[in-house]
Amino acid sequence: MKTSWSILDLGSNAAQRAEIDMFERYIRGLDLQPQTENYETASQIEMATSPGRKTKARQQLLTLEQKCDVAKSMHKQMAEDLKRAKDLSERELDNYKATLEEADIHLTEVKKECCQFDRDIGKALRDKKSVTMSAEKVIRYIEDKVKAKESLIEKLHQKNAGLLAYKKKLQIQLKQQEEMGEGLTALDFEQLKFGNMKCRKLLDEQNLRRVELKLLTGKTLHVLNSNKEKLQTLTHESDVLNSDSALRAKLLIKFEEETKQAEEERNKAEVLNRKLRGQLADFHVPHVLQYIKVKESHGQLKKSVKEWERKVEIAEMALKTYSKSWDKLRITAGARTVPPRHAAIDAGLYGF
Repeated sequence: MKTSWSILDLGSNAAQRAEIDMFERYIRGLDLQPQTENYETASQIEMATSPGRKTKARQQLLTLEQKCDVAKSMHKQMAEDLKRAKDLSERELDNYKATLEEADIHLTEVKKECCQFDRDIGKALRDKKSVTMSAEKVIRYIEDKVKAKESLIEKLHQKNAGLLAYKKKLQIQLKQQEEMGEGLTALDFEQLKFGNMKCRKLLDEQNLRRVELKLLTGKTLHVLNSNKEKLQTLTHESDVLNSDSALRAKLLIKFEEETKQAEEERNKAEVLNRKLRGQLADFHVPHVLQYIKVKESHGQLKKSVKEWERKVEIAEMALKTYSKSWDKLRITAGARTVPPRHAAIDAGLYGF
């Protein structure tokens, strides 16, 4: 029994502490402007919660209606605080989502720029034959990118100015609507609330659709990058095959020229072969006696040629001797008669 009574005392004490805490928060949350009902309720709460006023507390206890009003007021205040915290968290969440989206867009742009730089410049830089041209290409590429960024900044400035003007216009319209809102009825507020709920639902659907599109864009970008890599590989293979095809075409032209030349030589050889075959067909072997006579005549001619060669040598030696004698006579006599060559020839001829 004592244990059960102690548990009940603990529960009632916890409930009283929670009630006192709620009353104290209610007192702290009251406005500074004097309001009759709130002021009386607050004074009663203060006297009821004060430990030195037990006798008066018994006389001035809060009624159930006043406690209910305090609880409703605190519930309303906590609901408003929760709503403000929820709105604040939603704004922070939206800011974080916007930051993530901006980071994703920036990352996508960086990847795109890297792929474009590798396609336009990296391939040329890897080629050692075009280092100078690649440097000029890099400078021109950077200058074009800087100009593109400057034009983009100018466009964003113009867009920002337009958005600021649109914001100012919306603020003016909102102020006018707030001024006109004093005459709105509860039905108008319900319609606005329904329209707001409908717009929020549509906005949630659009956000969901945007997330799906973002995922689809990421997958598409991944596929695009893989296809670009495959395209670069296939382009490199195509270049290699084109160079191999050009080399084989040159070899084919060379082989055709050599084949043509060999064909011409073959035709010449066939003509010569036909000519030799014709001569061989027309050739007749002479008679033995005729061959012996021709051989003997050939031997006699060779012997006669040798004799005449010997005579020519003797005549040349005589010519040299007479030339020397003639030179001596011309020097001593100082007169010139018949040319020495003619004289030597005549002398040689007559001497033989």
